[in-house]
Amino acid sequence: MESNAPCLPGVAALRESFGDGKPPEISRRITACVACRRQKIKCHMTNGKAPCARCKKRSLPCTVNRSLQMLLEDDISWKQAVGQRVQRLEHAIGAVAKKLDMPELRELFGEQAELSAMLGHGQRTTPAGSSSSNSSSSHVDPLPDHSWQITVDPQCEPSSMPASCIAQVPGAGASAGNASRKPHLVSKGLISLEEARVLFAVYQDRLDHLLYRILGDDASLEAAMESSPLLTAAVCTVGALHSAQLGHLYDACLAELKMLFTTGSLSRQHNTDDVRGLCIGGFWLSSLSWASSGSAVRIASEIQLHHAIYKALEGDRDAYLKTRLYYHVYVCDHHTSVLYGRPPMSHECVSINSAAALLETEHAVEDDVRLVSQVKIWSVYGAIFDCFGTETAKPVSPSQMPQLRRFAIALDTWHADWRERFRPHEKVGNYPAKGVGLHFNFAKLYLCSHAFRGLHAEPGPEPEPASTPLAPELHEVANTAVVCAASILGALNADQEVQLLLNGLSLCFDMMITFAVVFLLKVVTKYPGTIWMDKARILDLVSQTVCILDRGAALMNQRHLLVSVGPALRKLLQKVQETPSTASEPGVGHAPSSRDASVSRRSEMDWVQNFGSFEDFDFYAMLPDPNSWSVDLDFGGVLDHAHPQ
Repeated sequence: MESNAPCLPGVAALRESFGDGKPPEISRRITACVACRRQKIKCHMTNGKAPCARCKKRSLPCTVNRSLQMLLEDDISWKQAVGQRVQRLEHAIGAVAKKLDMPELRELFGEQAELSAMLGHGQRTTPAGSSSSNSSSSHVDPLPDHSWQITVDPQCEPSSMPASCIAQVPGAGASAGNASRKPHLVSKGLISLEEARVLFAVYQDRLDHLLYRILGDDASLEAAMESSPLLTAAVCTVGALHSAQLGHLYDACLAELKMLFTTGSLSRQHNTDDVRGLCIGGFWLSSLSWASSGSAVRIASEIQLHHAIYKALEGDRDAYLKTRLYYHVYVCDHHTSVLYGRPPMSHECVSINSAAALLETEHAVEDDVRLVSQVKIWSVYGAIFDCFGTETAKPVSPSQMPQLRRFAIALDTWHADWRERFRPHEKVGNYPAKGVGLHFNFAKLYLCSHAFRGLHAEPGPEPEPASTPLAPELHEVANTAVVCAASILGALNADQEVQLLLNGLSLCFDMMITFAVVFLLKVVTKYPGTIWMDKARILDLVSQTVCILDRGAALMNQRHLLVSVGPALRKLLQKVQETPSTASEPGVGHAPSSRDASVSRRSEMDWVQNFGSFEDFDFYAMLPDPNSWSVDLDFGGVLDHAHPQ
């Protein structure tokens, strides 16, 4: 007899798959067990449930056969009952995840509403043994290729840029809350919330002031975790690198940052906090600096930070913050450009040329003055790079000398404009004013080191120190380079405040010190006849610097760049000191007086032949991960074989 009782959606789908949606018509209900039916005797069951009296008495298995249709329907009913229980369990876990602020668990159950709708409306379940192709086409949602739709921008004017005639807007499939649900370091359990607070405080209270407060006034760990897991990972990684108590968390934080950087490289859903995180990585993390700065430039262009200057000059605070962030991107990009010997990806534009005007707005603060000063000097760096390039084998031509002098005047003007501008800072003391001198000397060293381009040893079976004379107009330039390099080391050796900041300053300062040491050692060994210098005084200056780096490294995280640089520079210094003096007067280098004197030194100078052209600033070409540098690092090979990319 046909039953009028409602059936479960899965049962109805099963009946439809057999071509008949009606319940099965069973003319005779089977009530006897298999054993009793085989003996053709009456089967007595209590309340119609097995085992029957005979099977129970004889300890026999008691089963009642049912039709195949009923077996299949019972199986479907059981599966759906279990599915509903699992669904309730998922709802409960989702509520717990929301209560404990665990977005990665909420992501796992993000499709629960869709599943509930499918069950509630009786969606067809694919029966066993049937083809899955139709089911897949009916029930599997397509990949979110259509989460973005193209629409004509009604605000587009005839004078607008070509690409502004279309605009990308989130479609129905795009979730506005996706960013807030992204898992971060804390939610993944890589570090605890308390550890994250400590690392965030290490960065925010000290390091961020060295970087002109890129985080801003209202930054907090909770806001960073909600807005950008990448920013959270970057801040915690840099904080761990400079933390005495939580330095052991550096590797875990760095691995998470690399993962976020890799997985988000092709994403179009970025915000300003992502750019901040990339800049922080570019300024401090040697293994990610070039890639991070490049991505920061790309994303800054995508979200049009460089366009915010127009509204910023009108007093719009949000535009002011975006312009300020773009200046950080510009400085970070030019940092890595000079250090790696590669062209910068950000160039002069209205935003950069209007940097000084931003200081006249109502929102400008003292940190903005320091930031704008950096924009100004790094724009000169960019012009120098564009003018002279990275071809170190080609000497500076006479026609380039006027431009070189103009660059020198521009740097002198910058120094005069900013050297007296800064007052002592509450968090970093007199570093702003002292940083002006360090940046000026490094920029002058970078510019004037071009005088040594094209000075190579004469080709032959036995190499010898380079003794090619400088052009007369380049003598002063070369001497200025030596003076600036010595000034950098002298400022470090004489100023304890700068020494204390070594464990906190960005990669630019690490490379500034390293290059100044390598430059001076190279000049006094490979180019003793090129310019006049006091070799003994220079070696003493370098020796003091190496000792200071050794003392500072004892307080640094073992993954800090200077921890590896210090022993390498000491080894280099020892090689120079072991080389007998090449001058007729102690401590003073000059051109060799005869061919015989030069030949007698060949074996002594063999070790410096790998130094090559030191104008190429790509320190990482031979060692792509500076964090893995060992104490046996030889900087000579780095400078000789590096090539700009």
